[in-house]
Amino acid sequence: MKSFPLSKVYQLLEPGPVVLLTTMRKGQANLMAMSWHMMVEFTPPLVACIVSNANYNFTALRSSKECVIAIPSHRLARKVVKVGNCSGRDVDKFKKFSLTPLTAKQVSAPLVEECFANLECRVVDTRLVRSYNLFVLEVVKAWIDPEQNDPRTIHHQGYGNFIVDGRKVKLQSRMP
Repeated sequence: MKSFPLSKVYQLLEPGPVVLLTTMRKGQANLMAMSWHMMVEFTPPLVACIVSNANYNFTALRSSKECVIAIPSHRLARKVVKVGNCSGRDVDKFKKFSLTPLTAKQVSAPLVEECFANLECRVVDTRLVRSYNLFVLEVVKAWIDPEQNDPRTIHHQGYGNFIVDGRKVKLQSRMP
């Protein structure tokens, strides 16, 4: 074994797909790229995510207590990275990157039509927001695009490096 820099540990544990998080505040929709998230529970489906308090979406998420997690396939990778490299303070990201907002059923934040899945979420726990910017979200409605068959997701490894999902392997498991 060889010593590894602590500043790069996140690259080893960053397996989840890069997603787009949408919010709505004062009638203005915004989206950001996010890869710091994880499932917390199956039923109801709970997701924990980190949204930096320096991020434009932080205030919208904290005040509205709702969002959408839109899951893009690898075909949107270049747009997703561009979304993550600019601020909603300065630009309407939906227009700039030709993404289509769709009306959600249970939250005010929009779905993203080009993504293969969209999860409408409500914030259910903010106890760790002050310390860690960690929100716990409950998925209250889930959508999938049946036209996007077997989509492959992108995964951030830091410093501009990404991996696209590869071959699926089916193994026996007791998990649902």
